[in-house]
Amino acid sequence: MIVGGAALVALAAAPADPEPALGQSPIPNPQSRLIVFLGTSLTAGLGLDASQAFPALIQRKLDAEHLRWRAVNAGVSGETSAGALRRLDWVLKDAPAILVVETGANDGLRGLDVDTTRANLEAIVRRARAAVPGIRIVLAGMEAPPNLGARYTARFRAIFREVATREHLALIPFLLTGVGGVDSLNQGDGIHPNVAGERIVAANVWRVLEPLVRGSGAATPYTPHPTPASP
Repeated sequence: MIVGGAALVALAAAPADPEPALGQSPIPNPQSRLIVFLGTSLTAGLGLDASQAFPALIQRKLDAEHLRWRAVNAGVSGETSAGALRRLDWVLKDAPAILVVETGANDGLRGLDVDTTRANLEAIVRRARAAVPGIRIVLAGMEAPPNLGARYTARFRAIFREVATREHLALIPFLLTGVGGVDSLNQGDGIHPNVAGERIVAANVWRVLEPLVRGSGAATPYTPHPTPASP
């Protein structure tokens, strides 16, 4: 993801939004056909109307394909992977059948320790599986800005594939493929996609998500692990 200094500040310093509502009626099991998008401002759709953010575009795609799933946007601006882990239990309260995890972008922007980010991602996966047996998990890959150096950016990029491989997750290689670094597809901060960019992001997500919602994707295997304490 190619971004400038002002853009880094814009995303890293973005205020956390209130936790979004996940609906009034608890859903008792992962057969609810509920998809929750746990993410940062990239999921929340910072700077856009909620109807223009990629989770809403995924909902339109589901409806157009007559696939009876409900997509819920649980994005919070400015959140790190540690913050996502802290609110995970709340996000899982309606027992979604699919969890799409988009976190770590703010870790990279702030140059946080790569091993800590990896540990948080693994903890999110394991805690989600313990809370909702049978849940399917999709992990969205992210990139760190190049100004942090080649070694850091390479290590940061690798953790998403490493976690996906170890935990047997469906992986979106890079959420912003085709959008990151393209001025015409981003808002003025150079980081957050504009309306046109969101359509491409939605396509990136749908490519990986579609087999799961159609039932052709394998469920993510669950191997019990000790649940780490929240950071």
